[in-house]
Amino acid sequence: MSRQNVNDLLAFLAVARERSFTRAAARFGISQSALSHTIRQLEARLGVRLLTRTTRAVAPTEAGERLLQRIGPHFDQIEIEVDALNELREKPAGTIRMSAPDYAISSILWPKLKRFLPKYPDIKVELLLDNGLTDIVTERFDAGIRMGEQLAKDMISARIGPDFRFAVVGEKSYFAEHPAPEKPQDLVQHNCINYRFPTSGALYVWEFEENGREIKIRVDGQLVFNNIFHVLDAALAGRGLGYVPEEMALPHIAKGRLARVLEGWSPYWDGYHLYYPSRRQSSPAFVALVDALRHRD
Repeated sequence: MSRQNVNDLLAFLAVARERSFTRAAARFGISQSALSHTIRQLEARLGVRLLTRTTRAVAPTEAGERLLQRIGPHFDQIEIEVDALNELREKPAGTIRMSAPDYAISSILWPKLKRFLPKYPDIKVELLLDNGLTDIVTERFDAGIRMGEQLAKDMISARIGPDFRFAVVGEKSYFAEHPAPEKPQDLVQHNCINYRFPTSGALYVWEFEENGREIKIRVDGQLVFNNIFHVLDAALAGRGLGYVPEEMALPHIAKGRLARVLEGWSPYWDGYHLYYPSRRQSSPAFVALVDALRHRD
C-alpha cells in the first residue's frame, strides 16, 4: 500500500469519526476543500461512496461504516504502539486529549497545568470543553473529567479536586423586590436561572438536602443557559436566582455583590475525578499528568 493510500484512509477515518469536514480538516491542518478532494479521490479509486453529505451533517454510508469498523481499530493500535515508544525516551512526551466541564477547567485543571507544563515541555495537552457526559472511548479522548458520582464502573479514576457544593445566590437588587426564600420549596415563587445539560438537553433539577433526605426542586424563570458562568453573570445582573458552585460565588458574596440563601440546605458533592479506560496503556506523559492533577489533602 502506498503512502498516499494510507494518508487517504486516515483522512476518511477523521471525517467519519468527527462527522464533520470542518473539524477533520482542522485536525490535519488543511483546508476543507483539500480534504473533500482527498475523499472524492479515495471514493473514485475504490469505486464506492463512503460518505453521505448534507448541508448540516456528514455520515458514513453502509460501505463507509464497514470500512470504518474494519480499519479503524488497526490504525488505533498503530497509534498506541507509536505513542508507547515514548517510554523509551528520557523525558515524558506526547499529546494528551481530555474532555472536561468548563468549571473544572477554570477551577482545577488550568491552575495545575500552569505549574505542570513548564516542567514537561515535550508534553502537549489538548483540553476540550464538555459539559455533558461524552463517551471518551468513542470520541478517542485519553481521559475525561467528571464528578465522582458520574463515573462509570469500568473506568480507572483519580480524584483531582475536593468535595464541593453549590450556592443559591442573587444580586442585592433582586432581594429588594423579592422576599428571600426560607426553604427550597419557596423557589417555585422566584425567577430562577436554569441550566440545561448540553448532552441530554434536560434542565438541571436543583438538589437540596435536609437531615439526609434529598429534596429536588424544578425551578422556572426567564433565562436558560448551558454554561454555568453565564448563570453567574445573569445572577450578578439581577436577572434572578442562580445555583452555582460555591467557589464561584464566594468572591462576589464577600464584595457584597451577591447574597446567599438556603445555605444550610445545600449538600456537598463528590469532587471532580480524572478517569480513563482500564485497558489504556499509560505512557510516562500520562502518568506524569495524572500525578500532577491528583488532589492532595
